[in-house]
Amino acid sequence: MTRKTWFKMSISVLLTAVLILLSACGSAGNNASGKQKSLDFLWFSDGKEGEVIKEIIKEYEQSNSNVKINLIEVGFKDIQTKLKTMLSGGKPPALSRVTDTGSFANQAVDLTPYVQNAEQFQDQFIDSLKPYYVMDNKLVAAPMDVTANGLIYNKTLFDKAGVKVPTSPDEVWTWDEYIAALKQVMDKGGARYGMVWDVTPHRWSTLLYQNGGSILTEDGSAAAINSEAGIRSMEMFKQLHQEGIMPESVWLGGENPNNLFRSGTVAAHWAGNWMISNYKDITDFEWGVTYMPKGTQRSSVPGGKFLMAFKGSGQEEEAAKFIEYLTSKEVNSQYNQESLFMSPRKDSSTLNYEFGKEMFEVFSDELKNSSPLAANDWSRQTLISKISTDLKNHIMDVLSDKATPQDALDQMAKQINEAIGSQ
Repeated sequence: MTRKTWFKMSISVLLTAVLILLSACGSAGNNASGKQKSLDFLWFSDGKEGEVIKEIIKEYEQSNSNVKINLIEVGFKDIQTKLKTMLSGGKPPALSRVTDTGSFANQAVDLTPYVQNAEQFQDQFIDSLKPYYVMDNKLVAAPMDVTANGLIYNKTLFDKAGVKVPTSPDEVWTWDEYIAALKQVMDKGGARYGMVWDVTPHRWSTLLYQNGGSILTEDGSAAAINSEAGIRSMEMFKQLHQEGIMPESVWLGGENPNNLFRSGTVAAHWAGNWMISNYKDITDFEWGVTYMPKGTQRSSVPGGKFLMAFKGSGQEEEAAKFIEYLTSKEVNSQYNQESLFMSPRKDSSTLNYEFGKEMFEVFSDELKNSSPLAANDWSRQTLISKISTDLKNHIMDVLSDKATPQDALDQMAKQINEAIGSQ
């Protein structure tokens, strides 16, 4: 080997070594420390979505080898306490699934700098959800799935009574038409009761918004529940019980409305869209979903689950990137379709569910036609949590003749204003 040949080979080896070193540095540059980032993800499940998210996490980790998602599963009733403990202890998770965005907004990462365009990011989602995740012009969270109140009915009883339900938004009943239909199903269809209604102020408030009312003023500075619309809503709710259309055993006796509907003796159940999955095993009768009646307007009440990243985790950027991935059209549609949930994305209102596709579409339409005051009220979760039990108790006082609608709601308004003043 000549000295010239040896020199060329040495230079070649040296260049190869340099290229390998540069490549290694470049790989480490994708992750500042060159080490795998571990993200704690606090999670609860209502149904099968826990298994769905685990598969999505696997797919994400395969495409992002520098990230490991550590799913911490707790029960829904424990999520608030667990999250508060982690935050107060100075060891926040990178992100969490939450329902109460308001209570944790101050500890949340503002996602605005991490998304390409904050306005376009918000525009992807149903407008009525905005108050839940945009606070003080900050993106404190992102919607993962959405819930709505709606009307599930016993098709077998309605058919027996010869009552046809609305099949399009153009055919929505007025409240008078709806009550007449329920009475006919009771008289001719053999229903013991016309309807049952979940014992929650959230579900009751659907009637309030349909009558043009709200719990709070638009700016949230004062109570509005004792308005004419509020009084009218309370009177209607009492009338439904007085006329035997609704059983007193649910609101005043604690009887489970789900069990009553399952018995096949109730014409309709005002419930959340999650009951579609709950009722899928019913075989004793046919059931379906139709449009709720309207008062001065149509309305449901939006809610849902959100993803929130937390300051101080050391993984803020990676958590924001993962949240953007989970809320993207393809991944979010997959998650909600397989979990039998509703997507918060405007472009995913119609999904190819394995069960109940048409039913979910009705719930989705209810959301599109909901009063913005509904989200404005219920997104103020710190305040709502302070007054919700009082509102339920006042409703029960009216039903049990302990208070008139006017007196009950005047007292409720006073309590709301006191709660606002103490914030």
